Amino acid sequence: MTDWTPWIHLATNLGIALGAALALILIVTIVVRVAARRRDWAKALASRARHPFRLFLLVVAAWAGVASVSGNATVRHAFLIATIAVGAWLIAALATFGIGLAMGRYRVDVPDNKVARRMQTQLALVRRLIVVAIAIVALGSILLTFPGVEAVGASVLASAGLLSIVAGLAAQSTLANVFAGIQLAFSDAIRVDDVVIAENEWGRIEEITLTYVVVHVWDDRRLVLPSTYFTTTPFQNWTRHSSELLGSVELDLDWSVSPSEMRTELDAILARTTLWDGRAHVLQVTDATGGLVRIRILVTAVDAPTLFDLRCFIREEFVEWLHAERPVALPASRVRMVADAGPQLRAEAGDQGGLFTGSAEAEERASLFTASIPIQEEKLSNP
Repeated sequence: MTDWTPWIHLATNLGIALGAALALILIVTIVVRVAARRRDWAKALASRARHPFRLFLLVVAAWAGVASVSGNATVRHAFLIATIAVGAWLIAALATFGIGLAMGRYRVDVPDNKVARRMQTQLALVRRLIVVAIAIVALGSILLTFPGVEAVGASVLASAGLLSIVAGLAAQSTLANVFAGIQLAFSDAIRVDDVVIAENEWGRIEEITLTYVVVHVWDDRRLVLPSTYFTTTPFQNWTRHSSELLGSVELDLDWSVSPSEMRTELDAILARTTLWDGRAHVLQVTDATGGLVRIRILVTAVDAPTLFDLRCFIREEFVEWLHAERPVALPASRVRMVADAGPQLRAEAGDQGGLFTGSAEAEERASLFTASIPIQEEKLSNP
């Protein structure tokens, strides 16, 4: 007859342990939900750590219930590995929550957000480094639970020099990108939400990782560049110190245009829009060649997208104004009709003396060159 007593003890202890874990999970869930009604951080904590926390408690409870009855080393080893893995997941979730809470204090949707963008970039990279470090420590801890790892480690250390050289050569580009990513995060060269021009593309820095940078191009494309690109290749950062920019609008018009009238119209155009930030506006004639006058207008805006829209708005308004109020100032091509003076010029040219003809002095000069050449006449003899 089979003895069911050990299995009954196992089921009883396992049920008690899991029941206690479920009761604790229920209490913590109620407390967090009550706190989430008043604090936003409680809701973020619940969304981040809910699953790893519950799984960690269940694994620990199951381990305690099984260990109280069974002395099987393999089972205990399996529970130890599971506990380390789930515990690392929980620690990574809590670290991610803490860093996310710190990142939430820095808003990037405000005009003066230079410090906020720098902190967002650095905290995002620190979060990734912490997660990677936790994963490495957890993996090392799991490997140390296996017997005989020390002996394997000794043999690995004996050949560490060769392995380090091989690994360094194999991962040279990867390691370069990792160090470049760390340099970008803490050197403040670029930040998340910076406006840059890279590879002749205008866009915003959307994400900075350990190995690559994602640029959100203006037409919703994503330009993925290695981190080393921004440490070895020149690029433009339009928001290095502030997001405010100065832009130009150029118009090629006829000489009949009046710059003073255009300045008056520019004031009226800027008064009708909220795109202009009110810092500066200038209208100047920068060139006047080739039958046209070049008018350059300089205006300012709070950021690059606003400046682009403002420049387009000014062009459209001046095109409408020129057609309606000053059509004579529109670019025009002029042709000057001139009568044919060829015969008269040729006659005048014929009256003028040359170097060797046309006057007595010229003919005398010519004789000096021809007099020294003897001219002999051939005599024909009769046969």
